[in-house]
Amino acid sequence: MVGVDDQQRAKHFWTELLGFSVAIDEPYGDSGERWLEVTTPDGETTLVLSPSPEDKRRWEVGGERPNTNFFFYADDLVSTYEELSAKGVEFPAKPSRQPWGWWSMFADPDGNRFPLVQR
Repeated sequence: MVGVDDQQRAKHFWTELLGFSVAIDEPYGDSGERWLEVTTPDGETTLVLSPSPEDKRRWEVGGERPNTNFFFYADDLVSTYEELSAKGVEFPAKPSRQPWGWWSMFADPDGNRFPLVQR
């Protein structure tokens, strides 16, 4: 679950900017919300983009650290960073070489910060 304020904006971010596919987008409940799932390009991971207040909880950490509990991986981190930055994806942490490998961090429009590391 990824907590979002605006499902349509989140759908645009994950599909148009990051290349995910919509797996499910159906009305859910009486409040106008939708059950919205997006899937990674390889089909291995599915995210539910949820407007539920319970799903908007984030880890309380400084802005220099991720506030979500999962990582994304790239085969070529610098190339992926350049491609996504050109599309307007915000990177609070630009790619940098660490003792354990390359890492960076991107953010969605809802303030979720995700680590992006090189395989």
